[in-house]
Amino acid sequence: MPPEALLGRRTGRKPRVDVRRFPRAERPVQQPSSFSQAGDGQSMIVVMKPGASREQVEHAVKRVEQLGLKPHVIHGTHRTVIAAVGDRRDEHREALESCPGVAEVVPILAPYKIASREVKPEPTVVRTGSLTVGGGTVGVIAGPCSVESREQILQTARAVKDAGATALRGGAFKPRTSPYSFQGLKEKGLQLLAEAREATGLAVVTEVIAPEDVPLVADYADVLQIGARNMQNYRLLEAAGRSRRTVLLKRGPAATVDELLLAAEYILDAGGEQVILCERGIRTFETHTRFTLPLASVIYLHEKTHLPVVVDPSHGTGHAWMVPQMACAAVAAGADGLLIEVHPDPETALSDGFQSLNFDQFQHTMQLCRRVAEALGRRLGSAQQPAGVESPA
Repeated sequence: MPPEALLGRRTGRKPRVDVRRFPRAERPVQQPSSFSQAGDGQSMIVVMKPGASREQVEHAVKRVEQLGLKPHVIHGTHRTVIAAVGDRRDEHREALESCPGVAEVVPILAPYKIASREVKPEPTVVRTGSLTVGGGTVGVIAGPCSVESREQILQTARAVKDAGATALRGGAFKPRTSPYSFQGLKEKGLQLLAEAREATGLAVVTEVIAPEDVPLVADYADVLQIGARNMQNYRLLEAAGRSRRTVLLKRGPAATVDELLLAAEYILDAGGEQVILCERGIRTFETHTRFTLPLASVIYLHEKTHLPVVVDPSHGTGHAWMVPQMACAAVAAGADGLLIEVHPDPETALSDGFQSLNFDQFQHTMQLCRRVAEALGRRLGSAQQPAGVESPA
């Protein structure tokens, strides 16, 4: 008697069969359930007719709420849609289709709802202060990994603005691998970033690392950055969404693209309207760079989501000498922005000096990227053109 039959006789269970023994064409196929056939069966899009009035949109929103669903209104170029998130039933669809001004009601098939291009086919353009990301403009966010002193951050802010950057980055709260490493100046660092904004007009992008810190950081920053370590810190994502600040969300080093989009969904579902995705590299078996920077994800994300995508070539390579070429490659791949670490003296930086550009290197990088952007009919950073800048030695 075969061993499988003996196992089934002793345990009372059906014998397990290794399907790999059978030709692929003969393997049984599991039929999808009605849940999976509906693409999660959870949410739908209420598409308003072109020219639908504000009263009709408000009425549809109220009807969505009465049905126990959560509405998210998205105003597109030609029409308005309402993402109705929750436990969808057939009678919900019929009730919403009868509302005045509604063109159709269709299910959302992607696991991420509000971030999906099914909900909003047009790319989202994020604007906050001096920073524009998307819509043919490549935003450039530049500055030191950490805010170290008043002189350092003011000097850097002026230098990156002169080179054409449109926002200033700098860490006041620093999540470090070692508890003994420099952890940032915290609120003092935020105050210095606000002073740099006052002096240069550059929007401030800085990281928030805990839900309870969101109100404090939001008081100073134009954009809340959620770092790679916190990409799936769901309470932090929700708190950032509730702040209504623009959020820059970095991909985790071991996260898939779908996991990045679902993390963004937490921010959008909590009320955030402006979210920027950041590809900053993933961890692989390669050791020649700090991380592996997969620029194909930029193209894939643009296909799946309306959210803008920026690239961080500093963390993605871990080597300052690689940053200029990878920044150009990111622009060529269609990135909506760049996040680049710049320091007055990278050798003395308290964190990530090995991947930070000095001022001359950053100016040279901006020149190279601007040529790529212009060749593709796009605009890089600010309209200001730095004059007389030569390639660094």
